[in-house]
Amino acid sequence: MKKRIGYFLSAVSLGIFLFGCNKDLNRLPTHGETADAVYSTMQGYQDAFAKLYGSIAMTGNNGPGSGDIQGIDPGTSDFFRLYWNAQELSTDEAVVAWGDAGVQDFHNMNWGSSNPFLTGLYYRCMYQITLDNEFIRQSSDEKISSRGIKGTDADQVKQFRAEARFLRAYQYWVLMDLYGNPPFITDADPIGTVPKQISRSDLFNYIEKELNEIGPELAAPKSNQYGRVDQASVWALLARMYLNAQVYTGQDRYTDAATNAAKVINAGYSLIPNYDWLFLADNNLDTDEFLWTLNYDGLKSQGYGGTTFLTHAAVGGSMVATDYGVGGGWAGIRTTKNLPNLFPDYTGGLDHRSEFYTNGQNIDINAQSQFTDGFAVTKFKNITRAGNAGSSLDFSDIDMPIFRLPEMYFIYAEAVLRGSSTGDKTTALGYMNLLRERAYGGTQGDISAADLTLQFILDERARELYWEGYRRTDLIRYGLFTTGTYLWPWKGGVKSGTGVQDFRNLYPIPAKDLAANPNLVQNPGY
Repeated sequence: MKKRIGYFLSAVSLGIFLFGCNKDLNRLPTHGETADAVYSTMQGYQDAFAKLYGSIAMTGNNGPGSGDIQGIDPGTSDFFRLYWNAQELSTDEAVVAWGDAGVQDFHNMNWGSSNPFLTGLYYRCMYQITLDNEFIRQSSDEKISSRGIKGTDADQVKQFRAEARFLRAYQYWVLMDLYGNPPFITDADPIGTVPKQISRSDLFNYIEKELNEIGPELAAPKSNQYGRVDQASVWALLARMYLNAQVYTGQDRYTDAATNAAKVINAGYSLIPNYDWLFLADNNLDTDEFLWTLNYDGLKSQGYGGTTFLTHAAVGGSMVATDYGVGGGWAGIRTTKNLPNLFPDYTGGLDHRSEFYTNGQNIDINAQSQFTDGFAVTKFKNITRAGNAGSSLDFSDIDMPIFRLPEMYFIYAEAVLRGSSTGDKTTALGYMNLLRERAYGGTQGDISAADLTLQFILDERARELYWEGYRRTDLIRYGLFTTGTYLWPWKGGVKSGTGVQDFRNLYPIPAKDLAANPNLVQNPGY
């Protein structure tokens, strides 16, 4: 039996049903209880706060197949599965065999504004923001005092509020990164306000300001409950934003990226000794390396997304499902040859991060719909370090890290190479070799100063972070996502790969929301 999940989706009253063709992204709960009733007690605040975290990992309050959001598949509408599709299926790291409407659009890079997965992700982010706004609105000092919540309870609610502001900032970062110019609304807007559109650069400034304001109010690094954010989460998101600031705003912020990455690195985190342990059923033990995780439990937080998706959908062909801690494979997702070819020996003999199943799998992809075309990825296994299956063969126990220490090593190193006025190449080289020494089990994989290039960092990010939701953003930052400079199988719908138009560096605002909200203007090209 596993952990403890840090939040539970009991029948919380804040399950807000919205969207479809609804203009109002700032609605009150519709389950019959008023906000004053929901938030009348400390228990009410705790339940509502649990919903903020739980709804990122789950699709709804009532387990598999339930959904908080109308108009999209309730079984597959969790945040991370939708986010993963957008960040990984559109790149060299993943293809999918299924024929669900819109899913092949990602790798073929021919998505439009009615793509159901892009629509679902957009609405999921806006739903999360709506929950966060309402919680922040109801946890003002005035509201807390008026409800007789005092002392340590009041202090706890104030910390909850700071965490809610972080979760809102994170969702706005996702929208900024993927959609560029989303609708924007906060707790300061009156109920019923139709959101106005915000520019990408203005949204960047807003997120930056929010994170800097709430940082001192959050728990110190590694002192909060597992699965909740703290000050290190703030520094990590700022570092990620600053590394991509040139894309978002046209101005580089590499010094700020290196500075914030260094804050995380120096906050007491360290690499766990075995890479294979990172994505196992008991990876909640990896707190030395993980900053913030989405928590999953095969018995208590069941759904068809998250790491349940990453374990089941990656199993097919001649693979034995129980070897990976699942009762059966979905024969869906695998990788193109570009990823295994980044490893000197992709069968795993040298770099232990090379986790591919090759038996009966073709490295070349003749048909995306054929699971055995493309190597299977075995990085996520619903088994424990001791080799035992997770608590359920149907639903995963593996937690999904949103931030972990190696990303900060990469940000520091890349920012230094791109011209940060703080940091140095010797320290950056040391961080890269720490990762490689874990991967190789010794110093035989170490690189020299001459090897530390921007291309090396991009490739090493792929070797370390593949299938964790980074690749699209990385390729855009390097100018390789849409162009013909870097190709992979079936990029742009062509077997050998082809470049596509640059407007696809942004996803479209969903057609449904454009029709519902006259304040919105579509991204160019769609």
